[in-house]
Amino acid sequence: MQVTVQKLTPVLMEFDVVVDADRVHAELEKSYSSVGRTAHVRGFRPGKAPRQVIAQLFGPKIASDVAQRLVDETFPQVLSEKQIQPISAPAIESQPVAPDQPFGYKARFEVLPDIAEVNFDHLHAKRSPIAVTDAQVDEQIEKLRREHSTLEAVGEDHTIADGDVVTIDFTVHVGDRQIRDAGTQDFTVEIGAGTLIKDIETSLLGKRAGESVAADVDMPQEHRHPKLRGKRVRFKISIRTVKVRVLPNLDDEFAKDTGDFETLDALRTNVREQITKSEKERSENSVAEQLVAELVKANPIDVPGSLVDQQTRISEQEIIQRARAMGNSAQGLGEQLQAQVRAESEMKVRAGLLMAAIARTNGINIGDKEIEEGLAELAEQTGKNIAKVRAEYREKQKRDMLIGMILENKVLDLIEAKAHIEEG
Repeated sequence: MQVTVQKLTPVLMEFDVVVDADRVHAELEKSYSSVGRTAHVRGFRPGKAPRQVIAQLFGPKIASDVAQRLVDETFPQVLSEKQIQPISAPAIESQPVAPDQPFGYKARFEVLPDIAEVNFDHLHAKRSPIAVTDAQVDEQIEKLRREHSTLEAVGEDHTIADGDVVTIDFTVHVGDRQIRDAGTQDFTVEIGAGTLIKDIETSLLGKRAGESVAADVDMPQEHRHPKLRGKRVRFKISIRTVKVRVLPNLDDEFAKDTGDFETLDALRTNVREQITKSEKERSENSVAEQLVAELVKANPIDVPGSLVDQQTRISEQEIIQRARAMGNSAQGLGEQLQAQVRAESEMKVRAGLLMAAIARTNGINIGDKEIEEGLAELAEQTGKNIAKVRAEYREKQKRDMLIGMILENKVLDLIEAKAHIEEG
C-alpha cells in the first residue's frame, strides 16, 4: 500500500492511498466466492452459477462493496501509522475497483491546527467599578416583597387597574368564525406585567368582575397559530375574578419572613452584599470576555469548519430553546441572526483552541484536587449537598464539562496575570 499525505491547509489534510493489485484481487475473489455460494440465479442450483453469470448480475455491486471495504480497512490503518487524529468524517473520492488493477482513493478530512506558540503578553482590558446604590437595594427589596405578597379579592365596585390579577375566559374569532382551539378558560394574568397583548389589557382596564369586553387585534404574520397569522382577530373576554396584590409591610417581621434576619437593616445589608457579589462577577466576566477577544485578535489561526458548524448548531438550539421558554414558537433564526451566531461560534472555537494550547504549553493540568474544589463551588452556587453534586458529576459528559470549565478559568487567570487591566 502506498500513501501520500498532504496538508492542504493548516486544518485540512488529504490522504492519497493506493492499494496493491494483489490485495484487490484477493478481496474480489473473496466477494465473488461469497456471492456465488448464496446467490439465487434462475436456471442454476445455489452455488452452481458460473463466474461470468455472477459477474454480469452482481459485478457492479461486488466492486462497490469491495471498494468500501478497502477504504474502511485501510483508512484507520493509515491514521494509526501516521499518528493523525481527524476531527471530521473523511470525504472519500475513490476510483472504480477493477480486476488485477491497484485501487486508489483520496480521503480529505479536518484536523486541529498545530499551534506552536500563543502570544498573550500585554493584552488589554478595562474593569468597570463596582458601586451598589440604594436604589438597587430598594429594587431588590421590592422584588422580595412581591414574592411574599398575597392576593386578596376585591369588592364589586373595584375597577381593574395596573397590578391587579384577573382571571378571564376568552374566545377568538376571525370574522364570523370562532377559532375553537385558540381560546381558553380560567386564564390568570397580572395587568401591566406585559404578558397580555396591549389591546386586550387596554380593554380590561376600568372594567369589573362579571363584565364582558371585546378587543380587536391585528395578529403578526409569524404568530404560532396558523389560523391567526396576519389576521384581524376579535377576542371576546369574560372577566371572572379580580384580585389585588397586597405587599407586606417593610419592617423587621418582613425581614424574619424572608430568611435568618432579625431586622430589616440586616436584610438590607445582606441584599447589598448579594448585589455586590453579582456585580463583581459581572465585572470579572466582562474582563474575561475582553481578554478572550484580544487573545483571538492577537493570534489569527485557521479553525476547522466542522467545529464551527457544531458550535453554531449548539448556539442556535440554545437561542430557540430560550425563545420557546418565553412563549415564542420560532423554529429557526433569520439570516442576519444566523450570520451573527456563526461569527460568534467561530470566535468561540478559535478561543478554545488557543486556550487549550496555552494550557498544554504551560503544563496546566486538572487533578482530583481541582475537581473537588470545583464540585464544592457548584454545591455552594446551587445550594445542593456536596455528596449529591459529586454523584451528579460522575457521569462522563458532565465531568468533562466541569474539567473544561476549571481548565478555562486557570488559563484565564494566567492570561489576566500578564494583562494590563485598566481600572474604572
